Amino acid sequence: MSKPYSILREKMKPAARRKAAEKTKAMLEAMPLQELRQARNLSQEQLAQTLSVKQAAVSKIEHRTDMYISTLRNFIKAMGGDLEITAKFPDGIVQINQFKEIAAKE
Repeated sequence: MSKPYSILREKMKPAARRKAAEKTKAMLEAMPLQELRQARNLSQEQLAQTLSVKQAAVSKIEHRTDMYISTLRNFIKAMGGDLEITAKFPDGIVQINQFKEIAAKE
């Protein structure tokens, strides 16, 4: 018989629990659009209604590896979020803000 994860977690050493928590956090910070939608408890149909497109269009967006920033921004906005684009350099991170200006014009 399987045991609840909470019981197994209690038996873990503190270092193992910290490592598992860090790995979970990292996984939640980076995920494909499909997993993000599912994590937000949205169906493709719900998102399609918000975006005023068909469910098949949502599926296509989720499987694309290349898309317009405006498409991605609208997809994220339909899920209740805001898209921020940053560039990472060895000496720091820079937020790219020219896309915010485009969104304001629409």
